[in-house]
Amino acid sequence: MSRKKQEHSAERAASKKLLEFEQFLADLSAKFVALPPEQVDDEIRSALKAVLGFFAIDRISLLRLLPCRTQWLVTHNADTAGDSPYPLETSLPVSLAPWAARKLADDRECFSFASLDDLPAEAAVDKQTMELWKVRSGLYIPIAALRSSEYSLGISSAETGRTCPEEYIPRLRLLGELFVNALERSIGERALRESEARLRERLDFEKFMADLSGRFVALPPDRVDDEIQGALKEVLGFFQIDRCNLLRLLPDKNYFQVVHNADVSGISPYPIGISRPAALYPWLIKKLSEQHEFASFARLEDLPAEAATDKLNLEKVGVRSGLYIHIAALRSTEYSLGITSASNDRTCPEEYVPRLRLLGELFVNALERSKAELNLRESEERLSLAASAAEAGLWILNMEEGVVWATQKLRELFHFAPDDELHFERFLMAIHPDDRSRVRMAVRQSLERQEALDIEYRIVRPDGIIRWISSRGSPFRGVSGLPERLMGASIDATERKERLDEIERLKLQMEKENLYLREEIKTVQGFEKIVGKSDTLQYILFRVKQVAPTDATVLILGETGTGKGLVAHAIHELSGRKDRPMVTVNCAALPGNLIESELFGREKGAFTGAHAKQAGRFEVADGGTIFLDEIGEMPLELQVKLLRVLEEGEFERLGSPKTIKVDVRVIASTNRDLEAEVKSRRFRKDLFYRLNVFPVSLPPLRMRTEDIPQLVRYFADKYARKFGRKYETVPKSTMKDLQEHPWPGNVRELEHVIERAVITSPGPVLRFVDRLERENPGEVEEPLQGLEAIERDHILKILQKTGWKIDGEGGAASILGLHPSTLRSRIKKIGIKRP
Repeated sequence: MSRKKQEHSAERAASKKLLEFEQFLADLSAKFVALPPEQVDDEIRSALKAVLGFFAIDRISLLRLLPCRTQWLVTHNADTAGDSPYPLETSLPVSLAPWAARKLADDRECFSFASLDDLPAEAAVDKQTMELWKVRSGLYIPIAALRSSEYSLGISSAETGRTCPEEYIPRLRLLGELFVNALERSIGERALRESEARLRERLDFEKFMADLSGRFVALPPDRVDDEIQGALKEVLGFFQIDRCNLLRLLPDKNYFQVVHNADVSGISPYPIGISRPAALYPWLIKKLSEQHEFASFARLEDLPAEAATDKLNLEKVGVRSGLYIHIAALRSTEYSLGITSASNDRTCPEEYVPRLRLLGELFVNALERSKAELNLRESEERLSLAASAAEAGLWILNMEEGVVWATQKLRELFHFAPDDELHFERFLMAIHPDDRSRVRMAVRQSLERQEALDIEYRIVRPDGIIRWISSRGSPFRGVSGLPERLMGASIDATERKERLDEIERLKLQMEKENLYLREEIKTVQGFEKIVGKSDTLQYILFRVKQVAPTDATVLILGETGTGKGLVAHAIHELSGRKDRPMVTVNCAALPGNLIESELFGREKGAFTGAHAKQAGRFEVADGGTIFLDEIGEMPLELQVKLLRVLEEGEFERLGSPKTIKVDVRVIASTNRDLEAEVKSRRFRKDLFYRLNVFPVSLPPLRMRTEDIPQLVRYFADKYARKFGRKYETVPKSTMKDLQEHPWPGNVRELEHVIERAVITSPGPVLRFVDRLERENPGEVEEPLQGLEAIERDHILKILQKTGWKIDGEGGAASILGLHPSTLRSRIKKIGIKRP
């Protein structure tokens, strides 16, 4: 019975104690509801001491796992001995108690032990640490709070068997949550207060910036320096720093200057305007000028190793902490703002860098604007002097008011009185009536299109004298973007105009007198040296244009002197290969034993006298064009090798087994009848067909006599320039004789006749001393085939192929590149009739 009473009495005592702890928690909760942040730490320490006494234990601690999760921090502690083995706010490695850390931080489980022997085997490291800290029993509870889950409450004793009953764990967890929530709320409120203070400070700085911007908007140049100096002093006081400098890196980048300075001591180590070597601060110069970054350091020890030279020189001038900001302004990128102190840890917060950069830009833009205005004043003075020297009158037309500002010189040009109020209409009244509308339109278009004004017009002076005026000006937009004013200068151009008129009159007179020699020879691109306008020649040029863009082989047929080489060059110049070389080979001029070597190249020692390797003409022409002139003279034994190049694009050098591949466009020419040469077995039939892909037959000069006058003028001009002669005309009788001559030597013969005439005729009339000798008709070389016959055969072939269809897609007109009506006219003219 006595034992039951004892158990009942113990239960009553335990219940009473639990109620007391509940009441303790309730009172503590009420106290922590609106606890000021500055009282939180004291109240937590007081509550921890109360818990010590309540449970008769030795130590209770509030621990926090740091974000790195490798360190614990004891934030609050109560110890009956008065000293703790782990001081407050000292980081302790998690590795000292890894098992406990895993239970609390990872598993979020509480654990207790009445003796160290109760700990599991995997807690061996923890056991050693607890023995070191004199912990024999304990209870550790993870705390989950509003903002943090990284806290734990630790209750321990130096004796075994002294720990809290398990029924207290929920209450103790609640106690820990009270502590942690109060701490987090305290931290948040303190952060809020600090943020509000910083915000107030930033608002003050923003107000300072706004006031400063307002002052600098229209600051006269003579007040810029004083305003910058005053603003720098305000920055000193605002940030409680020792020195603020505006620095400029000189254009050679080898020196810098302090352009403005404010120093609490009143004395700067760098006097304003004195150049200092940039080599004193190489790291800072690179950061600011090249990388366009800011540099901040709370102490010199924070600077990197590569800033050793900067560190040494900063120390010499008493700088221990600082902030340097690169300034990018409207006209310059070579300025920097430096804010420094002679003590450590006294610099501006980095969040102020954008505002300080804006401050520096205000300073620099004001400086640059001040320089520009001073330069403008000097420029205006120089312009006024230059205008006076050039007899030019300056003017400005204000479009909003229509008012014209004019210099005295302009008033003199227009005969305006010095006190006349000038408007645009007043100017127009002084202009000649025939030119007035043209001037008004030119001014309006210049303003609307924002184009320069350049116009000449006449004015009528009060005495009736007419003078020519030349005016040039430039339009300028206002703030709204609309045309605001037109500025320019005017000069009296009467004498120049009269001289130009005289020159134009003389020019027209000379053009009338030069019946032949002053007529300009007009040619199309690619045919600069082919002279003539006859239908026959135009058809040849049409054929050239057709084949030039292709890589087809061209065979040019014609008598000696008809210009086969010129046509070959024209085909090359109009082709896609025009930027690559055109190599010409005269097959008739090379000895038979050297043609192969010249065309295909040779190796050293290939034959007697071959002392060096030589590339052939086909190799040189690779990617371009090769012109084989007088192909009919090529020996039969080489024609096989040429045929292989044409068909396969490959050959071997003399003396080499190595095959060489080339990409060459072949143009050949001859004055022989190759078909007759084939029949007489002097020319290979297969080579003829390979060359005759696109034949172009050139007519002899006697078949295009209408081109002779133009050719005469061309050659006369050419040799007159060469021999220093001058000719104004060619007698009509002489021209008639030239057109009636048969010209067996064709254009080449005509050129030599004109050259001889220029030599023997002193001028100004081109005369022929020697008579033109006519050859017997039988001696004249007959053409291979008339051009009209070639044209007729070609058109007939196309008509037969298209089934005599002329119009539409696939019709003969489309294939020939002619208008259908033009083709019908040609068919009728050359006598083609449909069977």
